[in-house]
This record gives sequence, structure tokens and C-alpha cells, in this order.
Amino acid sequence: MTAYWLVKSEPDAFSWDQQVTAGVEPWTGVRSAQAANNLRAMKKGDRAFFYHSNIGKEIVGVVEVSREAYTDPSDGTGKWVCVDMRTVGPVPKPVTLAAMKADPKLEGLLLIKQSRLSVVPVSEAHWKHISRLAGL
Repeated sequence: MTAYWLVKSEPDAFSWDQQVTAGVEPWTGVRSAQAANNLRAMKKGDRAFFYHSNIGKEIVGVVEVSREAYTDPSDGTGKWVCVDMRTVGPVPKPVTLAAMKADPKLEGLLLIKQSRLSVVPVSEAHWKHISRLAGL
């Protein structure tokens, strides 16, 4: 069964365009225990919204887990993990944080409740609703 997620990246550090160019990219640099646990829970084939944080604050694309959690090569301690993300495609209509906050159907969305967490699960109901908003 596919699980759904949202992963955040600051576009000036790693943008959607860079993800598209790479095709498959390790999702490195996660240094929060809760977010790392979410990475560990991801399975190959799970889907995630790609969210631009800080600049834009909107969902801009969809990625898919192509390799499950392994030691993050950007971490010298060996404590942290990453997953590989494969580009699925852009969303036709980016969905802003403001729009999600204003939508009663997205009550309980962890992006809103735990706004600083960089990797969060998304319920199937929220995934379907956001996908409709995004024109998918």
C-alpha cells in the first residue's frame, strides 16, 4: 500500500528545477529525529509532495521514493539517513501554504500543525484533496 508524504526544501538550497534535472536525487541533510524517523518509514513507491519552504511556500511537484532509507552521505557521524527521490512531475497549479491553511478539508495536516518539520506524512484523504487543488 502506498503511503503519502510531504518533503520540504528551501529552493535556494535545492529547488524543484534541480530535482527535475537530477531525475533521482538523495534526500539528504535531514537533521531532525522525527523527520529522520519519517524517512526510515518510507517505502519504495511511496509518493511525496515536493514543497518549497521559506521562498514560495507552496507544493510544486510530486516525487516518489526510489530507494529506502540508507546512511546519509552528507553526515560524517553515520547517525542520519536519507532516501532517494525520483521525479514524478510538476503540479499544474502550485498549492500555497496560505490556501492549505484556509481550507477546512485540510484540518490536521501536519505541514500546518508541525510547520518546522521537513518530512511529514500526509493522509490519503489529504493527498487526494491537495492533488485535486493542484490539478492532478
